[in-house]
Amino acid sequence: MKILPVTPESLKEGAEILKNGGLVAFPTETVYGLGADAFNAQALAKVFEVKGRPHFDPLIIHIATIKSLEKVASLTLLNEKTRNKLFVLAENLWPGPLSIILPKNEKIPGIATAGLQTAAIRFPAHETAQKLISFSTGAVAAPSANPFGSLSPTRAEHVCDGLGNKIDMILDEGPTRIGLESTVLDITGDVLKILRPGGTPKEAIERLIGPVADGSSIVDDSTAHASPGQLKSHYAPRASLNTLSREEIINKVIEPNTAFLFFDGATRDVWLKTQKPQELFVLRFLSETGDSMEAASRLFETLHELDKHQVSRIYAQLAPNEGLGTAINDRLKRGEKK
Repeated sequence: MKILPVTPESLKEGAEILKNGGLVAFPTETVYGLGADAFNAQALAKVFEVKGRPHFDPLIIHIATIKSLEKVASLTLLNEKTRNKLFVLAENLWPGPLSIILPKNEKIPGIATAGLQTAAIRFPAHETAQKLISFSTGAVAAPSANPFGSLSPTRAEHVCDGLGNKIDMILDEGPTRIGLESTVLDITGDVLKILRPGGTPKEAIERLIGPVADGSSIVDDSTAHASPGQLKSHYAPRASLNTLSREEIINKVIEPNTAFLFFDGATRDVWLKTQKPQELFVLRFLSETGDSMEAASRLFETLHELDKHQVSRIYAQLAPNEGLGTAINDRLKRGEKK
């Protein structure tokens, strides 16, 4: 397995690996993805094998230009009203951290979509990702580059730690900007709904196309579902994770071998006034000022760091449930272990 900095040469080498059925981990604005040729069923099967991912959990198809959309989706199956909403979303939110569920093109193998006739499509806002996709076949299926269910990778070293020599190449371009996966929006039904909150806030979508429903409920662990990230247990650190409200974490007493993860500095400071300074514990926060964008970008990075401390339990403060805070809370709750 090669770990290479991003250069014109390494991008072309990575694209050749993809075209030949190999696996390449690469950065996006959200997290590092594990890429395979979206049209190659055997390459897609490798993704599931390497990640230990169940075949009922679909992959997201990444494109690098709007012109490629019809190669992976069958837009004629959408009614005129829905197509218009798609074009509004694409014009305003692509490229970006938004995946849209659409009827799939027959050229996309069923293994990519858990056998469903729909596929999640994304146009990432990251130059490296766009070039890699363009240099390959024009469409790359790419879940997060980590073992299934564990913390998502926001640095190349996270990919290396989790997948090691199971893949052909890692393109290293430092930490990702957003640090949370894309929002997944299903527009194929009568009711438009968000199946996974993520890097595009619900409010930004609703400003463009009107109200959308919350469809991010927990799904059964053995049946096909339209979006990744819907299983009850997902995004989990090695330590047991418990989520707490601001009031609950302020009143939480230090326990041996634990870590406390605060959303903001003000809550941390209130909590510290009630604790005994001689007690041993690990303390981290996501944003000193309570900025949700900063907190989102630091979430997985901080949880990876806490795992290295080998604490037995993490108490994490939930974010205000709005904007990116909704996605932060979704990841924390799905990683929770009582």
